[in-house]
Amino acid sequence: MRALVAVLLLAIAAHATAQNAAKNVSLSGSFGDKAVLVIDGVPRTLAVGAIAQGVKLVSVGSGGAVVEIGGQRVTLAIGGTPVDLGGKRSDGSGTTVVVTADGGGHFVTTGSINGRAVTFLVDTGATYVSMGAAQARDLGVDVTKGQRGTSSTANGRIDIYKVRLDALRVGDVQLYDIDALVSEQPMPAVLLGNSALMRFQMRRDNDTLTLTKRY
Repeated sequence: MRALVAVLLLAIAAHATAQNAAKNVSLSGSFGDKAVLVIDGVPRTLAVGAIAQGVKLVSVGSGGAVVEIGGQRVTLAIGGTPVDLGGKRSDGSGTTVVVTADGGGHFVTTGSINGRAVTFLVDTGATYVSMGAAQARDLGVDVTKGQRGTSSTANGRIDIYKVRLDALRVGDVQLYDIDALVSEQPMPAVLLGNSALMRFQMRRDNDTLTLTKRY
């Protein structure tokens, strides 16, 4: 009987760990023995051996890091494709993304642009997917091929460029040919604006936002 109880307790603990573990992890940078991991949309700086949301940083090397998720070890490349729980790489064939609001009420999620990992801030007030020039360079977006314009800001007029993104992925949902704006003004995150959101049916339930792909 005691053995059976012990087995049941272990099963419950394992289930709880799986429920609390991260579902999506990518590597945005590293320095020394530390790595900056984006875990379920939230950047976390971990030292080797540290654990956050079920993700353990095993090692850090040149251009990459090894993490342990759900008992499996996964190698992440800087700017590479996000990995979901269990080390399975997303192939972009999904149709639904569920995003939970952070402490500030913002909906932040991970994905990629042109195959490079990015953190998105959902912004229904933005006409286009928008990013700063530095972010665009890191993501391989060539602004020289875009349509140049200007925009008025509190600091004066700045140059902006309307570009076309070949591929954009939100979670496990892949989109193609998305219009975007690149601004000379720095941005803390890439805004997931209506040029991408129009491809989804959106439903909000309190602190949960569900995006279901329409086309």
